[in-house]
Amino acid sequence: MLSTTARTTLNRGKERARTDRTDLYAVLDAGLICHLGVIVDGAPMVIPTGYGRIGDTLYLHGSTGASSLRAGTTEPVCVTVTHLDGIVLARSAFHHSVNYRSAMIYGRARRVDDPDEHLDGLRAVTEQLAPGQWDVVRLPTRKELAATAVLALSLKEASVKVRQGPPKDDEEDYDLPVWAGVLPLNVSWGEPLPDPRLTPGVTVPRHIRKRG
Repeated sequence: MLSTTARTTLNRGKERARTDRTDLYAVLDAGLICHLGVIVDGAPMVIPTGYGRIGDTLYLHGSTGASSLRAGTTEPVCVTVTHLDGIVLARSAFHHSVNYRSAMIYGRARRVDDPDEHLDGLRAVTEQLAPGQWDVVRLPTRKELAATAVLALSLKEASVKVRQGPPKDDEEDYDLPVWAGVLPLNVSWGEPLPDPRLTPGVTVPRHIRKRG
């Protein structure tokens, strides 16, 4: 079960809450980019960044010089992942909505200093974007590892919200001659575009073709 802290307990739209931890994993594992919210020099900053999950830990990465990552280890952070599944068109402007799946994680991140965990975190981030890619590329050098910070954030305090289904109009509006329903949003991969400097004879690997 997910945590029930003051920050993760829904006060509005309670019917959209999901309380099973597998729902959290499903939202995170289906995503590609998260948004890291952190306080930097007294002001809020929200950074889109790659991430990866290993068990109940979320890993984020970036340059060691990034102020957002430095602040992320000294101030509380909030990480969100959202999937937009459709636009919900109602008969009234007030009841327009969206179908979505979202996760929100609170906590204090820690900088990963252990070399093995550091490499595991980078692998998790890479595999989140392109499963199978880590096993075919050149691995990071010591210099590259030193230039890349990895943060670990526990999934202990998290909430999940999901909205699905048709619009919910006021009862008196259902007879209005206005089209209502859902405009689904489907995201798909295109054909892989080779690097212009690709070595002749190198073909698209199977794990990339599978994404199409």
